Amino acid sequence: EGAELATGGTRRGIVVSTLAEARFFAAGGFDDILYAFPVPRWRLAECSALAQRLQAFQLLLDSPQGLEVLLQNPLPGGKRWLVWLKLDCGNGRAGIPPTDPEALALARAIAEGSPELVTLVGVYAHCGNTYGCRDIAAVQAIARDTTAAVLEFVTA
Repeated sequence: EGAELATGGTRRGIVVSTLAEARFFAAGGFDDILYAFPVPRWRLAECSALAQRLQAFQLLLDSPQGLEVLLQNPLPGGKRWLVWLKLDCGNGRAGIPPTDPEALALARAIAEGSPELVTLVGVYAHCGNTYGCRDIAAVQAIARDTTAAVLEFVTA
């Protein structure tokens, strides 16, 4: 019910951190879900099933190896893998730093490689490094730094 309220009743545009959450929301009629974790090869079958079932099941990518896994495992029926490039703007958990030259190369490889199989939806950054902040000013500083890093990367 909370997710339906948060989406204004559209049941679209939610982000989940586990495939169990994705399956739960899919069963509840949500059809636009981002799995906010770079997909491991051993979870690919579950992701494929969700991608085939939903209008828009989206994944994070943060490595050329992840892109290669998706390219080697195309979705059937003309569906495409929908991916966001995961940038690490200081959290250190997942993603590629936006200042790493490989990040821009990976973005180009996704966007220009085989868009009929894997389509770049956008870039994604998670400010998990705010969890240890002690005050609002510290959270705001991280948010500003992350926003600047993402905008600079997108501009490049």
